Amino acid sequence: MADAAMPLVSGLSIFVFAFLVFAIVLVVMGAKAVPQGMEYTVERFGRYTRTLRPGFHVIVPVVDRIGAKMNMMETVLDVPAQEVITKDNAMVTANGVVFFQVLDAAKSAYEVNNLENAMLNLSMTNIRTVMGSMDLDELLSQRDTINARLLTVIDAATNVWGVKVTRVEIKDIEPPRDLVDAMARQMKAEREKRAVILEAEGDRQAAILRAEGEKQSAILEAEGRRESAFRDAEAREREAQAEAEATRSVSEAIGAGNLQAINYFVAQKYVDALKEFANSSNQKLVFMPLEASSVISSVGGIGELAKEVFGKKA
Repeated sequence: MADAAMPLVSGLSIFVFAFLVFAIVLVVMGAKAVPQGMEYTVERFGRYTRTLRPGFHVIVPVVDRIGAKMNMMETVLDVPAQEVITKDNAMVTANGVVFFQVLDAAKSAYEVNNLENAMLNLSMTNIRTVMGSMDLDELLSQRDTINARLLTVIDAATNVWGVKVTRVEIKDIEPPRDLVDAMARQMKAEREKRAVILEAEGDRQAAILRAEGEKQSAILEAEGRRESAFRDAEAREREAQAEAEATRSVSEAIGAGNLQAINYFVAQKYVDALKEFANSSNQKLVFMPLEASSVISSVGGIGELAKEVFGKKA
């Protein structure tokens, strides 16, 4: 009897042990820990049911399983170089980079197959479309406009995939070598043109300043001549007034019967004539007869006239 019970106890122990192991396996299978920056989709019999966010979760083992593990952090997608034909038929090589972030793990997992590959192909085709609609000069000078247009187009196209495109940047735009050389020659010619224009402008400004200086000099010179003429005229006027006053005095003296005044007047004119002759530019030694007695008598008349004048005043 005891021997018959031993196999029964042994079989029960094995069953209990197996059940415990199975229960532990189920608990382990049902316990899921989602790391930060990730989200897991849960599928029940192959159909999406819910999304597990970062933290500890429990799912129904066997019935539920983890479908897709989506990275919710911002991702950088490198777009390789490709040839693009511009609007003016210039061939350029361009590459870029796309920054995107998954916002809806379920859409990113089930609305598109291989999200990164789809993003890459979409970015490449839109780069060709946007850049192909622009001239070469616009490509080289309006890179911000290209980035903005690409961002708008790609973000709108990927919205249904639960993806947000944050930035699109064109890294390099490389024209053909012959075109680069032509652009360098054009740039050199443009710089030489600007240099010639600046030099001509400088010459023009210098000529204007010289003319302005000559004008100011002429004005100042004319002002000086006018001032000098004014002062000469004033001096001549005063001299004429003095001469007129002297003549009037002599005339009054003659009218009064004073013959010495006549001698004074004649002697003054005689002396002035000799002075002008002596100061002439072609000075020469000239012998000429002079009536010394007349000059002396005239000078004596001047002295007598002076005495009479000063005597009357006294």
